[in-house]
Amino acid sequence: MTTNVRVNAGRLWSSLMEMAAIGATPKGGVRRIGLSEEDQQGRNLFRRWCAARGYAVRVDPLGNMFARRPGAESGLKPVLVGSHLDSQPTGGKFDGAFGVLAALEAMRTLDDLGVATRRPIEIVNWTNEEGAVFRPMVGSEVFTGAMPLESAYELREPSGETMKARLEAIGYKGERPLDPNDVHCYFEAHIEQGPILELERKTIGVVTGGIGLMWYKVTLTGVEAHAGPTPMRVRRDALMGAAEVALAVREIARAHEGGRGTVGCLTPYPASPNVIPGLVEMTVDLRHENGAELLRMDAAFRGVVAAVAQENKLASEVDLTVESPPIPFHPRLVGFVRDAAEALGFSHLDIVSGAGHDAFHMARRVPTAMIFIPCENGVSHNESENATQADCEAGCNVLLQAALRAANEASDL
Repeated sequence: MTTNVRVNAGRLWSSLMEMAAIGATPKGGVRRIGLSEEDQQGRNLFRRWCAARGYAVRVDPLGNMFARRPGAESGLKPVLVGSHLDSQPTGGKFDGAFGVLAALEAMRTLDDLGVATRRPIEIVNWTNEEGAVFRPMVGSEVFTGAMPLESAYELREPSGETMKARLEAIGYKGERPLDPNDVHCYFEAHIEQGPILELERKTIGVVTGGIGLMWYKVTLTGVEAHAGPTPMRVRRDALMGAAEVALAVREIARAHEGGRGTVGCLTPYPASPNVIPGLVEMTVDLRHENGAELLRMDAAFRGVVAAVAQENKLASEVDLTVESPPIPFHPRLVGFVRDAAEALGFSHLDIVSGAGHDAFHMARRVPTAMIFIPCENGVSHNESENATQADCEAGCNVLLQAALRAANEASDL
């Protein structure tokens, strides 16, 4: 391991702040929603930076961007490194952008030091990871064949415009083949988006895999009625039923150690102050790193919905909208990350990702690993999201060492 190859921390930070100026919000965050004009501007800036280094930039039919630094030996598949540049509507400076720009800084450093690699190294900016308008992680989902391209094209934003139309509008519907078989391996650096590294006072999270998740749309149907004349004993109140389900979601998560349970959206109808809600739609997010435990949480949740519906004289529907089992990352690549952190003298901790990432889709088709750095107070998806320059530098150096090792290994993974 060539530990004397170190990135330029000031240049990395400058790139992060220049990208953060695109879609900057008054509270210090960013708004670069996928396939928006701001996303287009961020993509254009990234393209210019890559072109300045002579990296060939190609775009696939779903707008995923790939910038290749050539390898010394022809015919070898590239090591892919990157993340995403789009943000939440009230997002932070580092979520996603750190992974793309850390990859760029790693490649710039290799250029500056004249370091050649056997394999090409390719930076990727995935389309619409956040899913603020369209489906989350759709770029990597389509790239890996988990979703048909034409299905993605037909996704619509609230105004009715399709994803295909948005890609064409911003000029990022390209022609690079959607071929995960043309990738040797994949590394993604990211802020943790949680408090564990900060609480444990560790600089690097060695990500061993991704948490499993189940997303649901729940509909509870009762009868809307006047709030004054209707006695409590005869009500069929969908919102009170939804409140019981929401509390049960919390208890189910607590009952399964390491579990997570969230009610993210709850919409009552007709939403009038003096009308008992006759219908409620709600979303539920259950997560666990153990697949068997996640299935037990699923069974408990469905049982609660059925019991609440019966007790409150409601009809109920539970639709599973997203299911993603726990994702183990490639042990050898995880070892590369751990070895790099140790060689560089950074404190580190094995950790499971509680958030979804493009790396999850990639791991189903390609050897994959991730690197986490701390974020202040564990806050992300928030304009106050923050990371230190020192931690960004450390994560970028670990990414560089792990990718360099993968790019120069003679043996297959």
